[in-house]
Amino acid sequence: MIILYMPNAIALLSGGLDSTLSIIVLLRQGIDVTALTFLTHFGCDITDSSSCSKDPFPAAERFGFKVKLSHLGERFLAIVKNPKFGHGRNMNPCIDCRILMLKEAKDLMDAVGADFIITGEVLGQRPMSQKKDTLAIIAREAGLDGLVLRPLSARLLPITIPEERGIVDRERLYDFHGRSRKSQMAIAREFGLTEYPAPAGGCLLTDPIYSRRLKDLLLYTPEPDFSDLNLLKVGRHFRISDRCKVIVGRDKRENGQINGLLKTGDYLLEVKDTGSPLVILRGEGADGHIGLTASICARYSDKKNEPQVEVTISRNGSVIKETVRPAHDDMLNKMRIN
Repeated sequence: MIILYMPNAIALLSGGLDSTLSIIVLLRQGIDVTALTFLTHFGCDITDSSSCSKDPFPAAERFGFKVKLSHLGERFLAIVKNPKFGHGRNMNPCIDCRILMLKEAKDLMDAVGADFIITGEVLGQRPMSQKKDTLAIIAREAGLDGLVLRPLSARLLPITIPEERGIVDRERLYDFHGRSRKSQMAIAREFGLTEYPAPAGGCLLTDPIYSRRLKDLLLYTPEPDFSDLNLLKVGRHFRISDRCKVIVGRDKRENGQINGLLKTGDYLLEVKDTGSPLVILRGEGADGHIGLTASICARYSDKKNEPQVEVTISRNGSVIKETVRPAHDDMLNKMRIN
């Protein structure tokens, strides 16, 4: 009996157009593909609607490839704090991020005996991480010289080992360059890929407001936990001391998120029987800032124009009430993290 060997590859898959197309291109060459989709603490993944990553499973089911999920966790937080190749315009460590993802993919490649790695990167599409020399650095730093195939721009890049070995036909790869997606959209129609997300501007770490909040958090809380990081995406944020901050919900949805991220020791404030935000007071020495936080809560409630407002304050099952004057905007502007 003759057993034919089917070449196989590990793909980095965000669920977006480029990464999905790159997989389909290789599937059409008879390559067996296992896709790796990453999760992080920062919502830069399929768990977050503001993310550059989208649900990869519908395409996997339709086109016939496997998907594995990998949470980068503390490893990703470490490069956000101190990236070897620096941050982009905000807190995005794009080069270090790609290296970390490729290292994870290499581990899986080695474990399952795959032949090479696929990514959806397009030369010149992103200014920090998708230049020709940077793409080479990323592959080298990940220990994958010659083993990272970028099907959408491969004919503009040096030939890779799978192409040299004849595993992949270079003539059936592409020479896309720049930010336009017209060429990708054309071959998507050819392949029957009709549902894919609109191009995204990048992960939350590219967002200026989110990045300022993250910088503030890491300055005063060098080892943040899941709740600290996820609160960055919610509400209005105020730094009231080196050790304490206040987060104010802006609507019913955010109030629900804030309530779900409450930790033991946090104070939770609201104005009862009227439209009111939920407000978290968190940090060491929070007891000394209850009055100020109550006034902030009153300011964002529907009773903000009343001279005195009763605020309900709960902590670890205990409830007290405090009557305060709503805070003035000029004071809030000095404390706001934005």
